[in-house]
Amino acid sequence: MYTKLLSATVSGVEGRLIEVEVDISPGLPQVNVVGLPDPAVRESIDRARAAIHNGGMKFPLDRITVNLAPADMRKEGSAFDLAIAAGILCASGQFRPDALAGALIIGELSLSGEVKPVPGVLAMAEMARRSGLRRVYVPAASWSEAALIEGIEVIAVRSLSDWTRGVAALPEVDGTGLSEEGRTAGGEPRSALDLGDVAGQLQGKRALLIAAAGMHNLVFIGPPGTGKTMLCRRLPSLLPRLEDDEALEVTKIYSVSGKLAGQRSGLIRERPFRAPHHTISISGLVGGGQLPRPGEVTLAHRGVLFLDELPEFGRGALESLRQPLEDRHVTIGRVRGVARFPASFMLAAAMNPCACGFWGGDDREQGCTCSASSLARYRSRMSGPLADRIDLQVELPRQAISFSDAPGMTSAQARELLGVAYDRQSRRYADSGIRWNSELSGRMLAAHVRLTSDAEALLAGMYSRLGLSYRAHDRILKLSRTIADLDDCDGIALEHVAEAVQYRALDRQLPTMSAEAAARS
Repeated sequence: MYTKLLSATVSGVEGRLIEVEVDISPGLPQVNVVGLPDPAVRESIDRARAAIHNGGMKFPLDRITVNLAPADMRKEGSAFDLAIAAGILCASGQFRPDALAGALIIGELSLSGEVKPVPGVLAMAEMARRSGLRRVYVPAASWSEAALIEGIEVIAVRSLSDWTRGVAALPEVDGTGLSEEGRTAGGEPRSALDLGDVAGQLQGKRALLIAAAGMHNLVFIGPPGTGKTMLCRRLPSLLPRLEDDEALEVTKIYSVSGKLAGQRSGLIRERPFRAPHHTISISGLVGGGQLPRPGEVTLAHRGVLFLDELPEFGRGALESLRQPLEDRHVTIGRVRGVARFPASFMLAAAMNPCACGFWGGDDREQGCTCSASSLARYRSRMSGPLADRIDLQVELPRQAISFSDAPGMTSAQARELLGVAYDRQSRRYADSGIRWNSELSGRMLAAHVRLTSDAEALLAGMYSRLGLSYRAHDRILKLSRTIADLDDCDGIALEHVAEAVQYRALDRQLPTMSAEAAARS
């Protein structure tokens, strides 16, 4: 007998529909799995055989062929276990195939028949809804994850034997998904780190607000202990919560990566904040593997990627960021397939000005001891093209100790100021497909960024004087637009451009650094 059921796999961060065909014919007992299965898929037959026996059913002693279509696509993982076992039971007359018509079946089987969770259930359930399927059977531990998708019936399965007897592990979902409360209540609380904890560094706090207002890339440069990392780690407390479509994107990424907490009550609502160690590999940062998996740039999608001690990262890892910073996605090609991952993130970084950390300081006892060659080597760890992609390059000097400083701006107060800029961008880009000033390019940049005549003259002069690239010129324009939004201004005036230009610290430093280092040598 022949049976065809539907299961799914994940390609990149999207679900792909897989047809599971099972044919049982007379012959010597033998099971063949075809359709480019990996070892985990081939082993599913052994898991299905044990689960069927331990569930009190019979595994057919005939020739069994299992085909996973499309046959030219590599299949991996254990998500097909439940569909394969169900196909064998249907083809052998122990289960009714009509009960599974128009349904997606996902789950890994243990030898006892228990159905275990698999990564990517959210992406596969969303794909099932797009494909017009009516219901999806998922492991009980993944029920709340699949129920985030509206418009499809979600049925939890705890064990193979219970399922075949019609015993549901949890109440079925009626096709409307979780309640609105459940869809919006998910996500972690706001960061306990508050901007008010940082004493002084008013320029750094101003730069942080501008970066958060337009999702601009940011690097803080200064001696050790000046608050660079403290400021960057408070970014999550300033950023707005994810919108519905953004939350679904981010939750789907974490589902595919196997990083979703079990039985969560809703979508991820807080923007991701990823801070990998500087020993991370290129594959760990941008994604990779024989079958590509998301890297940190994808896990930071719609949020912040923080690189502390930026020059200590490998040169290859840093240079691999250049393309996703421009294109906002990563495409990884391997022999077994090509995957595209979203990577729209804000890059925040912190670095010392030199290897000893004290270049440019005024303290004679702690002056820079680096030679010209040492300074050049340290600076070369971050290439010019990468620095060019960072909108705000801000120097943080050492602060004098003071015990009488009044409390600074808190994160709650900062969010009130940022709300003006967020509202203006939301109205401006309502039907354009973008959300932030940092995403402007081409005609949209020309349409939404209009300078006064004196602002144009200033930018033209600084373009020549600093030797800026055209990319840096455009980033100054986008930064000026954000500064004007924070001031609740429609037009971009001289003071907005002047402030944006002053944040190009690396462009201003480079000639001076070389000259001073050479003089010391």
